[in-house]
Amino acid sequence: MTAPLLHTTGFFAAPAPVYYESFAPAQPTRRPPVVMLHGGAHTGLCYQRTAAGAPGWAYRFARRGYRVIAPDWPGTGRSGHVPYEALTGGLVVEALGALLHHIGGPLVLLTHSMSGAYGWRLNELHGGLIAAIVGVAPSPPGNIQPAAPVFAETETSVETISFGRRVTLDKFKPGVATREFVEMKLVGGSRFFPREKIAEYHASLCAIPPRLLTERQNLHGSQLRVGDAANFRGKRVLVITGSEDIDHARDIDGAIVDWLNMNGAKAEFHFLSDHGITGNGHMLMMEENADETADVILDWLDAGVADI
Repeated sequence: MTAPLLHTTGFFAAPAPVYYESFAPAQPTRRPPVVMLHGGAHTGLCYQRTAAGAPGWAYRFARRGYRVIAPDWPGTGRSGHVPYEALTGGLVVEALGALLHHIGGPLVLLTHSMSGAYGWRLNELHGGLIAAIVGVAPSPPGNIQPAAPVFAETETSVETISFGRRVTLDKFKPGVATREFVEMKLVGGSRFFPREKIAEYHASLCAIPPRLLTERQNLHGSQLRVGDAANFRGKRVLVITGSEDIDHARDIDGAIVDWLNMNGAKAEFHFLSDHGITGNGHMLMMEENADETADVILDWLDAGVADI
């Protein structure tokens, strides 16, 4: 018989609307809560169920004694509308920072993909609340991400490189994931993403607000940067990446770990194939071996931040 869990929801409107869900052990523990930030085109749902419909990381972590809080970014999913001209990474961080203070520390911050840059900035601003950071194939801070090339630009559009391809981005319209993007970038060469579920997965994705998308490309140096690294000193950080993640090769995510350690963090890199898990793509939390990859993170947490 599995232990019962408590599922609750919450919402607050300032400084930007944020909806979140909470999954907690029915019997409280001393383990810190884990705030799971989704990546671009997703919502907190990605942590609740795998592509095949099995219980996701939120349930796995909660059954190990960690309360999980999974918000939707401002302007995404059930968090409601924010005008595109106002929706920047800075506003996302401001709103998520308010959520961290609402939860209270010490807590663990887990980011994925595009939210990686938000996590580094959140630690700069609110590091006193954050006991440890887990970056799942995270985006780098603007400090080390090369600026995107600009081949042509008008008042309404810019031609650049996005996720390895030459594209024209509309500055005022959201980016919508194509089937090709899903198959090549999000699924890629994964051995653990069920191909028969790709259409359903594609249908679940959200549009990416335009300024968030151009910031992710570091267009004109717009990606969020860390200005003061003091809160990284001594901070435990785990970066975890699948071997078949097309945009997160060993050297790319390894460079983030090197930057973290140069700034005083106690950062570790788990390139999964080095730890006997080969074949994962970008969506670790939604793949068929999601319990196995969750346990890599949970074992790391248990060894260093449990019962703080």
